[in-house]
Amino acid sequence: MFPIRIEIIPSGGIVEQVRALVPATTTLSVTCLPHHGIERTIRTAVELSDAGYKVIPHLAARSIRSRAELTGIIRGCDAAGIREVFVIGGDRKQAAGGYESALPVLEDIAQYSGGMMRAGIAGYPEGHPAISPLDLLDGLLAKQHLASHVVTQMCFSAGKIHDYAALLRREGVNLPVWAGVAGAVPRTRLVALATQIGVGSSLKFLSRKGPLARKLLSGDRYSPDALVAGLENPPGNLAGIHLYTFNTLDAVPNDAAASSPSALQAALIRGAAQ
Repeated sequence: MFPIRIEIIPSGGIVEQVRALVPATTTLSVTCLPHHGIERTIRTAVELSDAGYKVIPHLAARSIRSRAELTGIIRGCDAAGIREVFVIGGDRKQAAGGYESALPVLEDIAQYSGGMMRAGIAGYPEGHPAISPLDLLDGLLAKQHLASHVVTQMCFSAGKIHDYAALLRREGVNLPVWAGVAGAVPRTRLVALATQIGVGSSLKFLSRKGPLARKLLSGDRYSPDALVAGLENPPGNLAGIHLYTFNTLDAVPNDAAASSPSALQAALIRGAAQ
């Protein structure tokens, strides 16, 4: 079974929800959305770290107001025992300060932390609506010496994810790749979210009929089971699963999951949104 991390959104009440439903052995990734701001991300991450979770806050470059703010964030993360962040450019239309992209943020984090703060970066198996494939690859090559791993954008095709990991290796990007996978969520909500973030052709299966669609959908609910099974072969091709939960955590069985890593993985993959 893959190692698994789960991504949450720092909305109201999420800390209490996580503490009630998710074992403290779980690694949590906390998003940074333009309308929330980076302060909410860091506050949530620190609260969850204080509660005993390993936490990876997202740092959106275009939401950071200054280098001083960034160094304050890194100092606060270090004080809270947070040793890893995830750095993206971010979707904010107008940058809040001098950071327009992830690379200078990564450079400043490395300088300020002396290389002690690990940093993940984003990968796009189906491309990015605003960035050319060549520029995406060049960006990864430029950032990889400052990064610890790549997390892919949500994708619904094991083949596309495997092809993407192979492409990175061929082109000289040697970072471990974590596959971004959507949890078990209602189909209509998944389609809306995926459309907003620019997921492409692999989403088309949601409107198809046939054996594959029946495996991936149960009624009107998406299930990632078949996708995860496809990602496990060939073994060793990927580092783990990054599960996009969309904050639907109410089916994670605390006792069973806490007593068995495989039980936790199965619960998160199969039932995180039931």
